[in-house]
Amino acid sequence: MTEPTAQFRTSQEQLWAGEFGTAYIDRNVGDPLVRSNEALFRRVLAATGGTVRSVLELGANVGNNLVALRALRPELALHAVEINPVAAARITAWGGAGVDIASLLDWTCPAAAYDLVFTKGVLIHINPDELTRVYDLMVHASARWVMVCEYYNPTPVEVSYRGHEHALFKRDFAGELMDRHGLRLVDYGFTYHRDPVHPLDDSTWFLMERV
Repeated sequence: MTEPTAQFRTSQEQLWAGEFGTAYIDRNVGDPLVRSNEALFRRVLAATGGTVRSVLELGANVGNNLVALRALRPELALHAVEINPVAAARITAWGGAGVDIASLLDWTCPAAAYDLVFTKGVLIHINPDELTRVYDLMVHASARWVMVCEYYNPTPVEVSYRGHEHALFKRDFAGELMDRHGLRLVDYGFTYHRDPVHPLDDSTWFLMERV
């Protein structure tokens, strides 16, 4: 696990790196959440036709998504980037993935280093002025597949989040990624908080392929 080296430039980074981000951990752990994520990623991996061998999650928190991926495909090489050191320590303690403690606005990696690069509930918390930086990172790091699972809105909108302003933004993240980088849409779907078997936040996921 590598340590952070950059100073934060946005209020959103500071929020998630600190106590607010740490408090998020206890609200988002447990086997039921992992099982629901398994159902989501089973669909995502199926749409890739079995071509994924390595995965990078940007903004992994404690690694619930990575735990689900490990259960589905034990042979996958998994890596995470997480801004909150307490959350990153949980991934290290689990031992199933490598993790770097860093802001997505500063982290770098070799080109095409991972078959699948994804975010889940992360782009919604990125400063809108910095989104293209993260889009570019996702595509740069991906050898083929890019996936986002976020709160969708056809036009950008800001929403108050747990008493904080400028902390949650909805928009068409996938559409912007496709327009900016010429990605091809492969599959998409919706997760629902009232799903009787595998409930998750009301989010829309999009699997895209580099062309």
